[in-house]
Amino acid sequence: MPKTPPGETRARLRDFVLSRILAGAPPSVREVQEHFAFRSTATVREHLDALVDAGELEQESGRDRGYRIPGAFLPGMVPILGRVHAGALHQALENAEGYVAVRAERAARSFALRVVGESMAGREIHDGDIVLVDRDARVAPGDIVVALVGDEATIKTLRKQGRRVVLEAANPDYADILPAPGDGEFRILGRVYEIRRTL
Repeated sequence: MPKTPPGETRARLRDFVLSRILAGAPPSVREVQEHFAFRSTATVREHLDALVDAGELEQESGRDRGYRIPGAFLPGMVPILGRVHAGALHQALENAEGYVAVRAERAARSFALRVVGESMAGREIHDGDIVLVDRDARVAPGDIVVALVGDEATIKTLRKQGRRVVLEAANPDYADILPAPGDGEFRILGRVYEIRRTL
């Protein structure tokens, strides 16, 4: 069974703890252990200590549920607006499926979308992943973007061919997209800056 990519488990654990704190019910170490099916509480403490060292959590000494969100890391909640089809274009959906926590300074300009398909597998973006998108970020060739072509959305790598924009797939089984004037509206909705995955 492949190992979880470095940092991914810790990011998921962080999101779980932050969401519980925001809901007013900080989890105990044992609850975190059970949620992630870790073999021991020592693994949980290792991850929590690393998050405290990184300034993403604060710990109140002597309390099992003593983890707090420090002032330097106040997350906001951004909606998962719908699904982005990483393959053939499909109509963009904007029905919130849920919410994910992000750093406060990113919340006002971010949205999240769920990926469908495997056209970006070469960039380690897979079916079911949630991508976080900064709608105000400047984009450059090589960035992973969410783009709107007509009334349909897709996630691809932005490239240029002369003056033409190319939305490049990262899987040889899928074709690139070259938006043309006849395609109707074309615009970049934002740059992908983070991927969240649940195993």
